[in-house]
Amino acid sequence: MKNIEWFLQARLGLFVHFGLYSMLARGEWVMNREGIPVEEYRKLADRFNPEKFDPDFICSLAVEAGMKYIVFTTMHHEGFRMYDSSLTDYCSTKSAAKRDFVAEIISSAKKHGLKTGLYHSLNNWFDKPDAVDALEDKKQYDTFIDNTFSRIKELLTKYNPVDILWYDGWWPFNATGWQAERMNEMALSIQPQILFNGRNGLAGDFGTPEGHMSAPSPWRPWEACMTMNNNWGYHSGDNDWKSLQRIIRMLAAAASGKGNLLLNIGPMGDGFVPAESVETLKGLGKWLRVNGEAVFDTDILDFDLLSRGEHRGDWEHHGIFTASGNNLYLMAMNWMGPEYVLTGLETKVKKVSILGDAKKYHFSCNNGKMKISGLPENAPDKDCSVLKIECEAPPVIYRTGGMRIPATPHPHYDPCPSDIKI
Repeated sequence: MKNIEWFLQARLGLFVHFGLYSMLARGEWVMNREGIPVEEYRKLADRFNPEKFDPDFICSLAVEAGMKYIVFTTMHHEGFRMYDSSLTDYCSTKSAAKRDFVAEIISSAKKHGLKTGLYHSLNNWFDKPDAVDALEDKKQYDTFIDNTFSRIKELLTKYNPVDILWYDGWWPFNATGWQAERMNEMALSIQPQILFNGRNGLAGDFGTPEGHMSAPSPWRPWEACMTMNNNWGYHSGDNDWKSLQRIIRMLAAAASGKGNLLLNIGPMGDGFVPAESVETLKGLGKWLRVNGEAVFDTDILDFDLLSRGEHRGDWEHHGIFTASGNNLYLMAMNWMGPEYVLTGLETKVKKVSILGDAKKYHFSCNNGKMKISGLPENAPDKDCSVLKIECEAPPVIYRTGGMRIPATPHPHYDPCPSDIKI
């Protein structure tokens, strides 16, 4: 049966976008964006032989980075199956590669102790009838939906068990059009334990904010999927790589909202993982080995702009707060120097330290203000140093936009609905 606890504790996963589009090196939507005809695009399969694609290296890299699961693109919108399919010749085992990449990833993930998710696009630019045909004609719609169900059934029957079915590409239908309830029921009849995301029109077991780190409101299990540059599939011209500090900031946001960060890599056409991705993931793993307690097994520490409500967190100009049990962590991307002042902490403090350092730091608390002194002048970690504040109870921070807390009912920050992502 379903068990979402592992997902709630995972915090960090690896997304892998890999397919025929990787050969063209212009992103995963290249077929659509450039209007490449099906008969021309399918010829890529005759040359698709990514000899440098190494599932063991990818899964070991995920483990080294501190990741707990991997989600692999079994079929993107281009329609090319990265597995052995009896429903089509347009698949990896019948390409020049003659490899079942999904089977290889699952086998390696199991060996490395990673949970496994299968990304699968509902939309399909290759097969006929396609989604446009289905939108225009009822008879073709019926065929299109039957074909979609057949793909999912084959995938889940062939690779059983896995942990996540990660829907994507739900254009142009809503849940009714995709017959999403029946779709999920079919999937559960094959794999009762499987978790769904919400991209077939239903809410699913968890939300998937894309390109931003905003927890759902009201809260429910969530996973933000993010790129390491600006493309999911490999793009040779995209060198706008996110820094390690920026990725740590995203991970901190996931931890404070008790969500996950699903961080993507896009291997090149030959299967080689870009060096920038490898270097950053290894750096992330090194950082987590010192500071992981501020990220894993955390509690919700979010806040609401409008009202006090049940939340117990707040924003901070030095970085991001996370909490676990009685411990409050400040993930200080912007180091504050030798003294740190924290206002609004409503919980008594027992001890202050920096992760990776056994030293205890002096602190004093007066009139709702805690002052920590004797901190290093410069950040111990150039990317993100973590201050650990051990409290006598689960930490609660409350501040407002005023210089003191009003004695009457008041908005937390903004009295009007806001478009600020928090």
